[in-house]
Amino acid sequence: MNRKYNVAVVGAGLVGKKMVEILLERNFPIASLKILATRQRQEIIAGRNFSVEETTPGSFKDVHLALFAGTEGEKGASKTFARQAVAGGTLVIDNGSDFRMEPDVPLVVPEVNKETLQQHHGLIANPNCSTIQMVMVLAPLEQAFGLKRVIVSTYQAVSGTGREAVEELQNQIQAYCSGRTAARRVYPHPIAFNVFPHIGSLSEEFPGYYTEEVKMIRETRKIMNLPDLPISATCVRVPVFNGHCESLTVELKKPATAEAARQVLREAPGVSVLDAPEKGVYPVPVEISGKDDVFVGRIRSNPAFESGLDIWVAADNIRKGAALNAVQIAEELLRQNLL
Repeated sequence: MNRKYNVAVVGAGLVGKKMVEILLERNFPIASLKILATRQRQEIIAGRNFSVEETTPGSFKDVHLALFAGTEGEKGASKTFARQAVAGGTLVIDNGSDFRMEPDVPLVVPEVNKETLQQHHGLIANPNCSTIQMVMVLAPLEQAFGLKRVIVSTYQAVSGTGREAVEELQNQIQAYCSGRTAARRVYPHPIAFNVFPHIGSLSEEFPGYYTEEVKMIRETRKIMNLPDLPISATCVRVPVFNGHCESLTVELKKPATAEAARQVLREAPGVSVLDAPEKGVYPVPVEISGKDDVFVGRIRSNPAFESGLDIWVAADNIRKGAALNAVQIAEELLRQNLL
């Protein structure tokens, strides 16, 4: 019960730093903590000075747990080092996309499918940010009413792309307000005062879909163990600094009123209901940013389907959509005596 663990966090960007903050916030039993990245440097994280080390195969010697921060859309450090670390006895939780769909790698949201951790072989995948907040809502609805199909449109903040994207939005806003034209480096279009339905690269598996949309389809099916669930996704980048939102339409197997669904979601772990539209109460990014829960509102019957619901979903994509979920996986491993 009193054992402590040598922990490594791989990555010192937005997600890596947030992983460190949350490990410290939640008093994870740490004996030693090292931060690894592509180069040596000093970083202040959670008010503490850390000496960031360059990641090498030898970095994982005597490390019990490694959290890889991951970089969406790129082959990151986990592709190079994760399997080697596991072979040396380190348990790896990977936030990147490289291993999520491999059959022997559990893809885990603890509130939804923590039982799959029993099947791990040293490597566990953290789902995509937009997938995590969606399945947190879908899972209790599936359990209560059953799901026939899912349609989702996302409104995704620039923090999901990383620090350079946040800086790009800041620079473009400043340039626009001063009558200048800002450079565009990160995105295919200007992001300030603009939206575009383009996250990732075009998929060969799902023609016409971008890879972020495919992740939501495939990962949701795996997490919920519903391999044939019909899902359609449109993922949109919006000029918001932090906090992803989703417009979710579900068709249920059993009819349910909006109030019945509201009650199910009120009782779901990790979900908070903010739903008083007559008072302008519903989740918005600036109010849910920095919070752990997934927030839902605008729950209403959908007139296009006989047993349909429309739901608005918002969550902090850096916390629950990445760092917090990874730490919760580690905490669940401790509870199940799997670490």
